[in-house]
Amino acid sequence: MRRIAFLLVSLVLLALLAGGGVLAWGYAQFVRPGPLAAPATLVIPKGAGLGAIAAQLAAAGVIRHPTVFEAGANITGADGRLKAGEYAFPAAISVRDAIALLESGRTVVRRLTLVEGATVAQVAAQLTAADGLVGDIAGALAEGTLLPETYHYSHGDSRQEMVGRMARAMDDILARAWVERRPDLPLSSPREAVILASIIEKETAVPAERSRVAAVFVNRLKKGMRLQSDPTVVYALTGGKEALGRPLMRQDLKTPSPFNTYAQDGLPPAPICNPGRASVVAALNPADTDDLYFVADGNGGHAFARTLDEHNRNVARWRKLRDQETPGPADPR
Repeated sequence: MRRIAFLLVSLVLLALLAGGGVLAWGYAQFVRPGPLAAPATLVIPKGAGLGAIAAQLAAAGVIRHPTVFEAGANITGADGRLKAGEYAFPAAISVRDAIALLESGRTVVRRLTLVEGATVAQVAAQLTAADGLVGDIAGALAEGTLLPETYHYSHGDSRQEMVGRMARAMDDILARAWVERRPDLPLSSPREAVILASIIEKETAVPAERSRVAAVFVNRLKKGMRLQSDPTVVYALTGGKEALGRPLMRQDLKTPSPFNTYAQDGLPPAPICNPGRASVVAALNPADTDDLYFVADGNGGHAFARTLDEHNRNVARWRKLRDQETPGPADPR
């Protein structure tokens, strides 16, 4: 009898030791560095259960043992708190840290940058090509309604929602700039401000020049002079769908189009691109100058003039520089 009791006690002790060994092994697997050799990005789909997530991580080489992942998530209570999304797993991440990452919801943040002066055709193409965005864009985009800047998004965000964010950003910028505008402008609405800003955006890439370019166009509008802006002619020829691919020619300036400001009075009927924040502000706060003309100065900027005689001298200098290099655009205004 005593021998039987001894055997039973021995078996119990062995079972406890074995169980303790399993627990010790499981905890070691839970906290030890994982097998992932290099950082990896995975998308955990919506609705994926604990087992499916464990299997996905194991198949991607993030973890060794799916059962350890499942047991760890259950024991820590994280099993119902794992979030779907795109995650960046660092090399050698442990099971414990992988669970914590999925529980945190710290998904990969993607970036999409719209450059100033992009047309809606270019924006649509960029959104279509953006990795991680889903869905289609509903309807046609209106030129000048989307604010160029850098937008952050997550895998699975919709293209239509991104369009909405861009439109709201433009509305916000325009509303603030309109309230703070100079009072004597020949602009009757925020839409006209965007139209002017779009021309400014296309006319100069030099930040310091924007308000002075704006002043030229504002002064011309006040005097009833045509704007004579080359970028409006380009838009008349291409509709903003593609680059012109060649310099403007003299005959282009006669193109019959409401966007051709060489042939039409006042502003075009719509913007010719999506202007950036700085161009919107410049359109509504032009420099205090009497300038009526500007032409390229050969150094990436422009030479401004108040009179036609002064402007003609600037044009002569520009032509001389142009002829020393390669043929340039059509003769300036």
